[in-house]
Amino acid sequence: MTRCVLFDTETTGLDPATGDRVIEVAALELINDLPTGQFFHALIDPERDVPDEVTRIHGFRSADLEGKPKFAEIAADLDAFFGDARLIAHNAPFDFGFLNHEFARLGMAALHPERMIDTLVLAKARFPGMPNSLDALCRRFTIDLSQRTTHNALLDCRLLAEVYVELTGGRQRGLGLASEASTAPVAVYIHAGPRTSRAVLPTQAELAAHQAMVARLKDPVWLAG
Repeated sequence: MTRCVLFDTETTGLDPATGDRVIEVAALELINDLPTGQFFHALIDPERDVPDEVTRIHGFRSADLEGKPKFAEIAADLDAFFGDARLIAHNAPFDFGFLNHEFARLGMAALHPERMIDTLVLAKARFPGMPNSLDALCRRFTIDLSQRTTHNALLDCRLLAEVYVELTGGRQRGLGLASEASTAPVAVYIHAGPRTSRAVLPTQAELAAHQAMVARLKDPVWLAG
């Protein structure tokens, strides 16, 4: 059983080194690349203003974050949810950079880059020279984007989970195989070859070729007993 955690952040800007902070973090648990329904989500008081130009991207204003926990109050729970799992994100160095900056402020261990799985890198390898934003990938894989009017970390995680499934094998979604205890989307591998409901019988030429091949084998098990 392989556990990964897919996560996303929203921030006050682009560079934690200049004072930008995390305002939202969301994470989804995947077991063998499938969402389990377990997730972590927190809105965070960044202890600074949220610029208007950034609000236009993710929709959060400073007033929306008043009274929310500070990062220090959620850091231990987030770290516990991550555990020792591999960590998946779209443009992962950005999210790793912000979280590691926040962890460093608290004297906590950084997320090691060896844990990183970057879906942007996977997408560029599969679709070189094409747009590979989350929106573009959702459209390419016909994943519903109707609820994505602004950036939202939890919704983006759920969309990215579907994108990740497609990038790592193209599995069929929504076949209703989830357990009653979980509302997580389910993905399963499907056979893409031709289907038949009748017996397929070998021709005489095929039988002769098979017998000739068996005759060349030393002590073939087909002739034992």
